[in-house]
Amino acid sequence: MVSLLLVEDDVSLRQALTKALSKAHYNCRGVGSLEEALKALLEESYDIVLLDLKLPDAEGPQVVKRVKEVSEAKIIVITGYGDIKTAVESIKAGAYDFIQKPFNLDILEADIKRAIKEKLTEEENLTLKELIKKGMDYTFDTKSPKFAEVLSLCERYAKTDTNMLIIGETGTGKEVLARYIHGLSHRREKPFLVVECTSIPPELFESELFGHEKGAFTGASHRKKGLVEMAKGGTLFLDEVGELPQHIQPKLLRFIETKRFRRVGSVKEEFADVRIISATNRDLKALCEKGQFREDLYYRLSILELRLLPLRERREDIPILVNFFLSRWNKKISTEAMEMLKNYPWKGNIRELKNLLERACILADGDFVDDYLFISRENGTFERELFEGMPDLELLEARYTAYLLKVLKDVKKVAEVLGCSTRTVYRKLKILKEREFNNKL
Repeated sequence: MVSLLLVEDDVSLRQALTKALSKAHYNCRGVGSLEEALKALLEESYDIVLLDLKLPDAEGPQVVKRVKEVSEAKIIVITGYGDIKTAVESIKAGAYDFIQKPFNLDILEADIKRAIKEKLTEEENLTLKELIKKGMDYTFDTKSPKFAEVLSLCERYAKTDTNMLIIGETGTGKEVLARYIHGLSHRREKPFLVVECTSIPPELFESELFGHEKGAFTGASHRKKGLVEMAKGGTLFLDEVGELPQHIQPKLLRFIETKRFRRVGSVKEEFADVRIISATNRDLKALCEKGQFREDLYYRLSILELRLLPLRERREDIPILVNFFLSRWNKKISTEAMEMLKNYPWKGNIRELKNLLERACILADGDFVDDYLFISRENGTFERELFEGMPDLELLEARYTAYLLKVLKDVKKVAEVLGCSTRTVYRKLKILKEREFNNKL
């Protein structure tokens, strides 16, 4: 049952309203002063506070502020001394709505129902956000005002079906953020599928995206659904969309505009209601100017846009992230080592920090990971990492993938052994090729 606290100094009105609201199946209690109201709110939790602004011991919007300090209830102001200025000030102070006396009981009940609905939605979203955060690879707890603003935009954008572009450097957590947005949206019960634009061979891209019919090309032994079709009703995440092959761009544009597509080898159009979230670490506008990316597609993908900060621009969050990653391994770090981590440039952003800590946790025998992070000069700047030249986890995975392919000679078999998709195998092979090429330079 919804619980109401009526704060009204007019005894006859308080009794009449309490009786009427109780008949309407609300658990209603009435008090006559701010002091009594604050005491009641500290003793018991209420969903709604019906608050008169002119009380024996306080009056005006300040009364709203006092109630907000001790309760999360929705406050509906009811007063006979109201004007537009007072109403605006009350809303700014935290009131949900403002009703001027005399008022119709039906109007009050309708306002109460709206306030309850909003309160339930807020509580549901808060619970949902906590559940999503628990399953994340990164924590979204933050002390950075700029990153807090990004998260606030995520929550607003999640309520829409509009296509979105996430821009950020490698390792900033673009896919994690996209999953967070999907989890807050009404599509959360539907699939979230990733299109790894860097790892799908150009000649297979159309088939991977839109599917194919049996016999559409050599090796097409059966009909295959594409990622667009499999994501129906959910979200399709285009990772590193700047690498999208040019011959696919007009076909993707048409799908975005019509929500219709054709499987390779088919003349029949299919329909798929899919929201597209894209991510890139490249300047798409510059690619458009060079003719490497369609300008009309760029504008379709970036109706809503989010820019993820590199870790060096939110250093206040480094201790939060470090403790989050270390807690998974039940390890600790000294204050001195934490300060050094805060001053490190982190060109690989959160991913680099995570990999460094994961490696240190694996190697550390004791509780502290300090000795397995790096060696520093006396002035506190970094001289070299303890394991400089040693391949990181990403490169080790890529080399192991290449070794399996050499032995098994079949990408599908490699994927089965690794327990991943063929797209992931191609991505790891591409990483190996790029990393080893760069090491030769």
